[in-house]
Amino acid sequence: MHRLVSQALLVQAGLKRVRRLVRSSGMVREGYSSVASRVTIGALCLSALALTPASAQRDPLAPLPDQPTRQAAPAKPVTAPPPPVRYQPPATPTVTPAPTGGFDSYRQTLAARARAAGVREATIQAVVPYLTLNSRVIELDRAQPGQVNNPNAIPPFAPYRRKHVTDDLITRGAARYAANYAFLTNIERRFGVEPLVLMAIYGHETSYGRVTGGFDLPQVLATLAYEGRRRSFFEEEFVASLQLLDQGVPRSRLKGSWAGATGYPQFMPSVVLRLRTDGDGNGTADIWNSEADALASIAAYLRDAGWKPNVHWGVPVRVAPTFNRAAVRSAVVAPRCPAVYARHSRWLTVREWRSLGVTPLGRSLPENELATLIEPDGQGATAYLLSTNYRAILDYNCSNFYALSVGVLGDTIVGR
Repeated sequence: MHRLVSQALLVQAGLKRVRRLVRSSGMVREGYSSVASRVTIGALCLSALALTPASAQRDPLAPLPDQPTRQAAPAKPVTAPPPPVRYQPPATPTVTPAPTGGFDSYRQTLAARARAAGVREATIQAVVPYLTLNSRVIELDRAQPGQVNNPNAIPPFAPYRRKHVTDDLITRGAARYAANYAFLTNIERRFGVEPLVLMAIYGHETSYGRVTGGFDLPQVLATLAYEGRRRSFFEEEFVASLQLLDQGVPRSRLKGSWAGATGYPQFMPSVVLRLRTDGDGNGTADIWNSEADALASIAAYLRDAGWKPNVHWGVPVRVAPTFNRAAVRSAVVAPRCPAVYARHSRWLTVREWRSLGVTPLGRSLPENELATLIEPDGQGATAYLLSTNYRAILDYNCSNFYALSVGVLGDTIVGR
């Protein structure tokens, strides 16, 4: 029963996320929230019975995927459920066959979807007839790593950390942090997100604005949609890119990665529409040229993902040689990124972790704070106790290596 309640709370968190997405999309203006709020925990428990494992989500920019491990049943029920999660398209869906008639015909499908979403006809005619397939994008997409040679193996975190927590990123991040300290403090008061994480994500995503990508977003998104691995997702993002044009964003500014992310925060177009934020108070939210707007937008994203104010993302810990890992394994299967969340233990307070032989190295989380354990480099290496805010970073990019490297980079930037 405890497990069903935990699953039910996952469903409830998902409903909250759906309500937010529905409101932002304008699909339903009235009635949904009041109906959803009346769903009882008993009904949610019944719904939990229908949950099945979802495909693991892997962001295309995360080169080292986390792999699932076999799990034993926990000795005790889960103490707390994960925080809200946002739906992301599965990483390895079945490839949809190419549309009949080739890309020339598919352009008309894209135009029809844009019209249905209310995109101006002038915008559609200025973009769609001139779209071409980008073979380089298809090549890069198909070259994304799947599994390591041993499908049951877990690649180590250390090589990824060396690549993404570099002396250069630390030095430049620390200089930016010091120069913008007053602004970052105001952002923390406004959004409740710790500034070191904002700076680390900014550095991790674009090297503090140096590398934002030069691919034309409408072409990239049309190409990825046509390729068919995640057609519905990329069609929606293509339409969102046209909606940005409708809002006055020039085509020359809609540049980004081959995967369709844009600006200093590397947002997908739909996220730009929903969460870009004016950080410097000049009346515009320009994530392509304003560092202040980019940092405020990242903070808005993390708050939207469930960030809890005044709680650090996590701390490094030492695990005692006699530690019983089987006793803390979680049996809950996350509806999103299950292979990523499978590496997390069940939730215990920091005080309970200490009693089991898990000791923070240096600063700690509050004794009553709930945390989950991850050992990214296996037994005998540095492990981490992760607060619920770590899950908000995973919402940004659902990879343990990404989220850990963001946290470690942020800590190093401020000298923690």
